[in-house]
Amino acid sequence: MPNGTLATHSREPHGFPYPTALPFALTARHVPIILISHLAEHTRNLQADARAGFLVTHSASDAILEGQRLTMLGSFSPAPPESIDELSRRYLRYHPDAVSYLELGDFTFWTMSPHRMRYIGGFGAMGWLDAAELDPLEPLSEIDELALLTLFVNSSDRPAELGLLGIDRYGCDLRSATSRDRFTFDRPKETFAELSAAMKDCIERHR
Repeated sequence: MPNGTLATHSREPHGFPYPTALPFALTARHVPIILISHLAEHTRNLQADARAGFLVTHSASDAILEGQRLTMLGSFSPAPPESIDELSRRYLRYHPDAVSYLELGDFTFWTMSPHRMRYIGGFGAMGWLDAAELDPLEPLSEIDELALLTLFVNSSDRPAELGLLGIDRYGCDLRSATSRDRFTFDRPKETFAELSAAMKDCIERHR
């Protein structure tokens, strides 16, 4: 599973970058969701200056420079009250242990509003992207995603140790007994039928 690093502007000593490793999930628009304590240094930094960087890395080996990296520049803000229930359901699918943090009452969801991104896909494959290029398609609704998750769970062909954390128009987020990974579709899927067929293909490839 990719790792996330949040870089905020330090309040003290003032102006220095303050990087923090954090678990994260993504909204239906593929922007980071983080769950952070009011007492944390990075939370206080964001309250003083909402601008931040968020680095996502993924490598199949220890050769991190050969893997994929995405640096997102933008700002973070507390999630609007009307979105918290959906964000909570999504986040807890990826991080079920986080329920204990939510019970404390001190942790809140923050989401990122990206401005620009720098993608590196390996040696010689890199470039800047505007935020609008992150996901130009209409996001999958929570109702459709939950329906696909139910189809996955009820599939008779699914390996017992394979779990589905989330699905979108571009791929599936999978969980096995030992790891989490991303299965990328051959092309974006724009209909429920296409998504269902792609998910079945994903199951077949993992048998």
